[in-house]
Amino acid sequence: MVEVVGVRFRPAGHIYYFTPGKEEYSYNQKVLVETQQSKQIGLVAIPKKEFEKTDLPDELKPILKTASAEDLQKEEKNLTDAKEAFSIAKKKIIEHELEMKLIQVEYSFDRSKMVFQFTAEGRIDFRELVKDLASIFKTRIELRQIGVRDEAKILGGIGPCGRQLCCSTFLGDFIPVSIKMAKDQNLSLNQTKISGLCGRLMCCLKYENDMYEEARRELPDYGKEVVTPEGRGKVIGLNLLDHVIKVRLFGRELTVDYDYEEIKEFAKQQEGKAIAEKEESNG
Repeated sequence: MVEVVGVRFRPAGHIYYFTPGKEEYSYNQKVLVETQQSKQIGLVAIPKKEFEKTDLPDELKPILKTASAEDLQKEEKNLTDAKEAFSIAKKKIIEHELEMKLIQVEYSFDRSKMVFQFTAEGRIDFRELVKDLASIFKTRIELRQIGVRDEAKILGGIGPCGRQLCCSTFLGDFIPVSIKMAKDQNLSLNQTKISGLCGRLMCCLKYENDMYEEARRELPDYGKEVVTPEGRGKVIGLNLLDHVIKVRLFGRELTVDYDYEEIKEFAKQQEGKAIAEKEESNG
């Protein structure tokens, strides 16, 4: 087992793992680390965790040190300068008549690189823009095209529920969401009603999905024949949360709601009676 510390570089961002060395780190502590490309200040999200060596990257980098007051001042200056760079870059994008929307600008801690994140409908030829930005900022420039979900995560906002977006507050990574989840939960399949600010299916469709899937495995499917105290019938409706099934009785224009536990208990009783009658006739 290898002991590691989980570090985030932005609120609700992906967690990256580093070796702590001999030092002890606490939750929300700011630390200086060296990533594959540059030095960065991050926030300790997981103070200590053990993994199998095979579950970790081959090259695991160490935490360099706890961020000092001088480091934090430098980081604050980087953030201020990044805001100014954002305004300059937006003007340059307009000058080059590029169909792209600038979302965020970031300096690496050591200012060896600047990352400009943007969204666009398709591929953008930004080579001339990169040359312009490199001549202005005198450092390595990286333009990174991101998706609409990443844009929502960075910018934040209020979701249809009236709360701040999950992706920008606590979801470290995006989770796969499908229209089937909405269907299983008997939600409206109107795309506008089950989509978030990003225009994609809401992440929260996943939260209760496992419970719905488990309930669906336990309950009979639509169209299945069941035996009820009122006679045999066919399942025509399911309330997965309450474990209630709607049954249309054969030979009668009647639909009845049953607690599925009641149906199972009745089936056991009928089975017990059948066994008893069979034993009595054999005796």
